[in-house]
Amino acid sequence: MTKDTYFGYHLMLDCKEGNKILITDPVYIAEFAENLVNDIGMKAYGQPIIQNFAHDDPRTGGITLVQLIETSNITCHFVEATGDFYFDCFSCAPFDIDVVIHLVNNSFRPKSIRTTYLTRQA
Repeated sequence: MTKDTYFGYHLMLDCKEGNKILITDPVYIAEFAENLVNDIGMKAYGQPIIQNFAHDDPRTGGITLVQLIETSNITCHFVEATGDFYFDCFSCAPFDIDVVIHLVNNSFRPKSIRTTYLTRQA
């Protein structure tokens, strides 16, 4: 299957034990989103949505990031209690997954990252 027959590219990262100070800082997370969009050559559609919620369950409470991009979206949920976070980048335009993984790793310093990458057919 050639690149032209794909509808989208979806990178999912399951990250364990990131830096708890960094994953709970909404200003830092907004800067990360801006850097990521620029580094992978995308165009942000509006400002990132950064919302802290779900604190009724400490296993899930934390900040969620949603950044719309012209070719789809970037999302991430950071779990405050554990430092774990779950990142997704989906775009109908191709992007360099190594750049994304490098920026996520350097920005939030998780102890481990499990990577899943999918291509979606047109």
